[in-house]
Amino acid sequence: MSETLTGKPVLEKFYEKKGERIVCKLCRHYCQLKDGQVGVCGVNKNEGGQLVNLVYGKIAALHLDPIEKKPLYHFLPGTTALSIGTVGCNMHCPFCQNWQISQIRQVEQQDYVAPEDLVQLALKYDAKTIAYTYNEPTIFYPYARDVALEAKKYGIKSIFVTNGIESEEVVKDMKGIIDAANVDFKAYDEKYYKRYLKAPFTVRETLKLMKETGLWVEVTTLVIPGVNDAPEHLEKIAKFIANELGTETPWHLSAFHPDYKMTDTNHTPKSTLEMAYDIGKKAGLKFVYLGNIGVKNTTYCPNCHAALIERIGYVLLSYRIVDGACYHCKTKIPGVWNP
Repeated sequence: MSETLTGKPVLEKFYEKKGERIVCKLCRHYCQLKDGQVGVCGVNKNEGGQLVNLVYGKIAALHLDPIEKKPLYHFLPGTTALSIGTVGCNMHCPFCQNWQISQIRQVEQQDYVAPEDLVQLALKYDAKTIAYTYNEPTIFYPYARDVALEAKKYGIKSIFVTNGIESEEVVKDMKGIIDAANVDFKAYDEKYYKRYLKAPFTVRETLKLMKETGLWVEVTTLVIPGVNDAPEHLEKIAKFIANELGTETPWHLSAFHPDYKMTDTNHTPKSTLEMAYDIGKKAGLKFVYLGNIGVKNTTYCPNCHAALIERIGYVLLSYRIVDGACYHCKTKIPGVWNP
């Protein structure tokens, strides 16, 4: 079998045989696949009793991004991430902003990018991180894993931008391989996940396990009018983050804009995000940020309230963290500040 044309076999620890089927253990769908069948993601296939990743090395999107775009605000601010994605996804979000690649279920790319070549590209452009993003990186974890291990040799860190339905097996495997994650907490509603996203509501378990595994974790909630913008709904998310992940965990509140199958839904008003910000602060969260509305986002020292990092969009206006601490009162600021 040619790895460049039909995919690459996945490590056996990420699938198991069950009678005449195999069980894919890359995400919480745990798809049971007959020979020749692909999972809900469209890119992991049972080929002769082996799990084969059809998008291994087949990149559909490749860009250099500010790390703030992920968004990660407490992880190497001001640096550049080499960002990659493939086709396919294990969710079917009606508001997806990258639906042109994520909702594709046929792999047409023939060009192959070896992990070593991708890392050399990151070195060429002085990217301090490689971000697995745009579509759901869990579905191409076998490739991301190999890239991340190669990147470690050169001091380059790896980031997951994810919907949070990784399998327990994958999250535990990330220890020492993946360094940080921004996880979408889309709604505090199991029925919403199952009915509209076609996915299990396991983001809470994933977030807790990522923290236990040692990843730096930030959380994003896309606030959608009429879907998850009720105060009591946002309170549940904020309290979960504060109580289960820690009050030092950054919470990014992003404004929705019409896209894909939700073009008739209104933009998120600034006032709604401001309400959500107040809810987060009331829950005890020390770092709450507003996205997609063009406002200044400042990281304040939780002790003396000095302005430490000022941003507009993806641009840093000032940076006053010294050796991981507030320049003024020397309080340690949670995050990863040095490559």
